[in-house]
Amino acid sequence: MTDHPKIPLAGVIGSPIAHSKSPALQRYWLESYGIKGFYVPMDVAAEDLEAVLRTLPKAGFVGCNVTIPHKEAVLRLADVVTDRAALIGAANTLVFLPDGRIQADNTDGYGFMANLRQHLPDWSAATGPAAVFGAGGACRAILASLLEAGCPEIRLSNRSRERADQLRAEFGARVVVHDWVRAGNMLEGAATVVNTTALGMVGKPEFRVPLDALSPEAVVTDIVYTPLETDLLKSAKAVGCHTVDGLGMLLHQAVPGFEAWFGRRPEVTPELRDLVLSL
Repeated sequence: MTDHPKIPLAGVIGSPIAHSKSPALQRYWLESYGIKGFYVPMDVAAEDLEAVLRTLPKAGFVGCNVTIPHKEAVLRLADVVTDRAALIGAANTLVFLPDGRIQADNTDGYGFMANLRQHLPDWSAATGPAAVFGAGGACRAILASLLEAGCPEIRLSNRSRERADQLRAEFGARVVVHDWVRAGNMLEGAATVVNTTALGMVGKPEFRVPLDALSPEAVVTDIVYTPLETDLLKSAKAVGCHTVDGLGMLLHQAVPGFEAWFGRRPEVTPELRDLVLSL
């Protein structure tokens, strides 16, 4: 009798999930590296989440990505939670360990930092203050990564101040909250500017924060990637700022999961970027 090696399976769990770009980019890597594995989208309702997660390893799955609305719920179901996932309060990457345990991680902050460093190799969070707009899940990951990288001060503003104040309470004194109506004041002397809100996205309200105080020396990035160049990035570019779009964050956050599941660290290339843009 011949032993056949198991084909590793992975996927992305969410609801809805048909819009996800993750299957295309993961399949691109599988094909590029000649790996016999599969990555599939799975629409899973909240009430079925635990049963599905407990079943997947038995079906040959080595892990999966997790997206809305399950990113917080999986923390309660995981057996092992990384420090960064615990700090952020959400997970987007699960690894099914050989001993049967489920490990939860969050790679959004990694993706954010890797995107900036790919486009601007000399960029450093420690250069000066950062101005960050928003207070959602992506913001939490970005705050954690900026603080870990040595950012001396993060000026934070959100349309609901209460949520920003909560983040300041969790992340500490280096986070300074500003009222939304005066958010433009945060830009004075800011070395890094980050929009983590959906403002400026196709179908969403415009990003209307005044940019008069924006320095030409600042690095400006927007996690929105539809459109690829938001009005914020256009305005910042006109001032002379270095700008970085949000697509790279999506691509880079997928790297650690792929490596954990399939044993090969993939590269984020122009070809991959073009593929995802064409979807």
